[in-house]
Amino acid sequence: MTIGVMSAAYIAAAVLFILALGGLSGQESAKRALWYGIAGMSLAALATILGPSTGNLLLIAVMIAGGAIVGQNLARRVQMTEMPQLVAALHSFVGLAAVFIGFNAHFEAARIDGLDDIARTSLSGFAAMLVHKDALELTIMKFEVFLGIFIGAVTFTGSVVAFGKLAGKLDGKAKKLPGGHFLNAGAAVISLVMLLIYSNQSTLWTLLVMTVLAFFIGYHLIMGIGGADMPVVVSMLNSYSGWAAAAIGFTLGNDLLIVTGALVGSSGAILSYIMCRAMNRSFISVILGGFGATSGPTMQIIGEQIAIDTEGVASALKDAESIIIVPGYGMAVAQAQQAVSELTRKLCAAGKQVRFAIHPVAGRLPGHMNVLLAEAKVPYDIVLEMDEINEDFSNTDVVIVIGSNDIVNPAAQEDPNSPIAGMPVLEVWKAKQVFVSKRGQGTGYSGIENPLFFRENTRMFYGDAKKSVSDLLPAIT
Repeated sequence: MTIGVMSAAYIAAAVLFILALGGLSGQESAKRALWYGIAGMSLAALATILGPSTGNLLLIAVMIAGGAIVGQNLARRVQMTEMPQLVAALHSFVGLAAVFIGFNAHFEAARIDGLDDIARTSLSGFAAMLVHKDALELTIMKFEVFLGIFIGAVTFTGSVVAFGKLAGKLDGKAKKLPGGHFLNAGAAVISLVMLLIYSNQSTLWTLLVMTVLAFFIGYHLIMGIGGADMPVVVSMLNSYSGWAAAAIGFTLGNDLLIVTGALVGSSGAILSYIMCRAMNRSFISVILGGFGATSGPTMQIIGEQIAIDTEGVASALKDAESIIIVPGYGMAVAQAQQAVSELTRKLCAAGKQVRFAIHPVAGRLPGHMNVLLAEAKVPYDIVLEMDEINEDFSNTDVVIVIGSNDIVNPAAQEDPNSPIAGMPVLEVWKAKQVFVSKRGQGTGYSGIENPLFFRENTRMFYGDAKKSVSDLLPAIT
């Protein structure tokens, strides 16, 4: 494949990636957008493999086949509830790849320095590109290598910690070592010193020191972020992986990798910012590992949780005219979306107005609830975002909360010392009756108690969400 054909393929792939990102903004176009992304990545990979500077095709084929087999097996085994931690794990692969490519670029540059002029004329691919760089270009490349390794290392360990927290293998609470932010700042300053030394001497030990420090920064930053902010963390790590890819794209001279990395990095950063606004969080505070956390005592909760049985919920639904359902991660864990969809169909057939209220950070991944409801064939037009429906709760007869906690917690508005103080929430407590489908009396993933469960107009519908909702179906006619 000639350089011209490969460049044309790269441009086409970049256009497909942009179309994919644009299509993912709407539920109706999301499926088509995924195919754009698949086509773009396939075209990009094929053009790179068949490019004029690519060798070891047999090795590449073996690695692609191995990765395809592993990926297919993972895709078949991973449940929708495990998608957030899978995304975090995949981000770690991108970060580690950036580290490996950066070190490979350093070793290639060091190898070329030891060759004579005759040997240099026989080089090809990336090595040949290095030979033709002047002193200024080589210095710039050192910055690119250093930056790519640094961002990649932070992404790798940060993503591993995020995976552990989301999968329940690590405590979801924010934890920092003694010294907290000063340790992160010190590691960053020492890394900057290593960059200055590396730009002058190109010594391997500076890269190694920086890599170890970057691994620590990634680990300590994400360990210092609590479970309530994990959706933002996943999006933020997605952005980091994109910037790592872009930095390595400059090192390799690969235009498509630069464009793709910039698209991923910028879109991830924008999404993280939007989510922080939706949670009333400081974007800088979150990415720096929890600056500005409250430290005062939280508000005392008065009252008790009152349970209700299936007959009581069914009776209230029969008498209600307007119903809002608020799904959360608990619905995904119980795989109750099909039962919820069938309940919605029956209620609508009985002449009830049924709508869904989706918080921007419902679940542990942006858009998680929308995907589950779309999979269960819930009509798009009754699935509304928080800003579209929040004012309607006061005129609603019944709200059913299924597996949600923080996003319906009135402490966000009433308790200035709550860990989620100031976070915009779905104001479900303003409805006439609120039924909370929940397994038990635990505080949930983030560990924050919810005063909603103790309100006079709230009743706790205990049990597995799938079974609880399924038990309601025969009573709705």
